[in-house]
Amino acid sequence: MPSPGERFEALRQIIVTLRQPGGCPWDRRQTPQSLKSYLLEEAHELLEAIDRDDAGLVREELGDLFFQLVFIGQLFEEQGRFTLAESLAGIVEKMIKRHPHVFGDEVVATEEEQRRRWNQLKSAEKKEPGAVVDLLNNVPRSLPALRRAQRVCERAAHNGFEWRDTGQALAKLEEEVGELRQAVAKGQPETIDEELGDVLFMLVNLGRLHKLNCEDSLASATNKFIRRFTRLEAKAKAGGRTVAELSLAEQLGLWAEVKDELAREREGA
Repeated sequence: MPSPGERFEALRQIIVTLRQPGGCPWDRRQTPQSLKSYLLEEAHELLEAIDRDDAGLVREELGDLFFQLVFIGQLFEEQGRFTLAESLAGIVEKMIKRHPHVFGDEVVATEEEQRRRWNQLKSAEKKEPGAVVDLLNNVPRSLPALRRAQRVCERAAHNGFEWRDTGQALAKLEEEVGELRQAVAKGQPETIDEELGDVLFMLVNLGRLHKLNCEDSLASATNKFIRRFTRLEAKAKAGGRTVAELSLAEQLGLWAEVKDELAREREGA
């Protein structure tokens, strides 16, 4: 059975062949910039496979993502900027340095202590001054906004800017909701936009306090809404109407009915 390293090299050689004269025209014209959208798409397909807990699909999507990563590495290697071997050597060295409690003599008592040490080592590697604002600014702006907000909150919390308990966080959330209500009452779009952002940011903080991944929380809520709306639409059609033709009271009544039905089905599963 070939080793993972041998399989990796076989994949690299396929990409090399595709890029050579006489290879694939599509592969030959790709650039790191042109592959960005494919990289994102493959990453999201892998995430969806993980959410489904489908090992076969995870294996397939992981392979697709490997292809994109090796492809991008090969393009930079062709440009003489770095090699894939150098990239792999770099991550091996980085992981060893950032886990001195595993590969060295350091001792960490808690996960929180380990995270603080990780951030210290990361700042030292990047020759950052170590200010908290630098850690916050270095969270990639290209991340989905919800995920970026959570990472910023986490880094601030790891450096002492933290709520003492959930009660304080809930009080702040209520304050932000109150400010949003005022903005809506005044009909000021720009202020509504700002206050809505503050509410969302505070909700992310609340989720983080409970060690939740807010991206997952919102994804679950969206999926739940789709399930309920699908059932709601079916009920409306059974009555010979569309959802839009129902009054608000009828929509809310059917929504409550659907919610109860799905809850009972879930309990009986």
